[in-house]
Amino acid sequence: MTADGLLCYCRPGFEPELAAELSERAAEAGFPGYARTERNSGYVQFLGAEGLGLTQALPLHTLIFARQKLRLIADLTGMDPKDRIAPIFDALAGGGRYGDLLVEHPDSDEAKPLAGLARAFGNALRPALRQRGLLTAKEDPRLPRLHVCFLDGDHALLAAGDVRDSSPWPSGVPRLRQSSEAPSRSALKLEEALLTLLTPDERERLIKPGMNAADLGAAPGGWSWVLARQHIRVLAIDNGPLAESALATGIIEHIRADGFLWTPPKPMDWMVCDMVESPRRVATRMAEWFANDGCQHSVFNLKLPMKKRWDETRMCLDLFERKAGKPLVIRAKQLYHDREEITVFATNPEARARAL
Repeated sequence: MTADGLLCYCRPGFEPELAAELSERAAEAGFPGYARTERNSGYVQFLGAEGLGLTQALPLHTLIFARQKLRLIADLTGMDPKDRIAPIFDALAGGGRYGDLLVEHPDSDEAKPLAGLARAFGNALRPALRQRGLLTAKEDPRLPRLHVCFLDGDHALLAAGDVRDSSPWPSGVPRLRQSSEAPSRSALKLEEALLTLLTPDERERLIKPGMNAADLGAAPGGWSWVLARQHIRVLAIDNGPLAESALATGIIEHIRADGFLWTPPKPMDWMVCDMVESPRRVATRMAEWFANDGCQHSVFNLKLPMKKRWDETRMCLDLFERKAGKPLVIRAKQLYHDREEITVFATNPEARARAL
């Protein structure tokens, strides 16, 4: 049957946080509706609101707990395994053409067995859509992307994604490979943060060889190592030891000190922080760096409590912005490589404007 609203993917277990975020943000934008989901399903539907207007009011980069944001088209239940294509044609009738197709499933344990079906069905659906004139012969980023999300063998959601306002990766998950030289798995978190939270222009202009950075709570050096690979000189602040692969870069200096107490000898281009500590304490410390002009740009993590995580997220981001005492560009996201945490990118808009 046809449906209208949003389809968003998230980390399994964080459906209540995404549902609360969508409900609050939609109401603020004048689109009252309701969220429908199940715990550990990896997705949330927001219904009862006009989907096109709502997706324009809630850009993906402003949503913290959403890996992907799509406009819902149809909820297809009871699909015949012998002909799953016909109901898709019926649902798409009169809706125009699409520039690309992704057949996927939520990133949940229950849905992972559907990976083979999604892959095979995509191979069958793609030429069928082109034959009907519903899909361009080659990928066209000027047109919306069609998403088919299998929830079960006989149940799929159809949705459309604006290429400029949706994740390009299946299920909203970038596939990054950890280098054998990386000091820790946490290196992937910073790599994903720079890929996801910064625009291509920002990555080119704000991350340049010869810049300097401080890494608070650096040990064993995963985040320092990522910055060093960009030829940024790093002061790695931690009382614990750094991995040999981090020190081998030659541009990481290890300073044994407490990241909450250490202050830089001069203003830094970047400050990054992945310390395991109360999120409010981290937010306050990060704000002090900007208030004191200690850095121009920052990426840091906020470890969330087990309960009221959406409330804590709002509180910590408000606290950070207030105590920084100056206008900042702030983006936050729960990344694929995050766990019980969110990652925040903050930048001085004047420094950003000069670079861009």
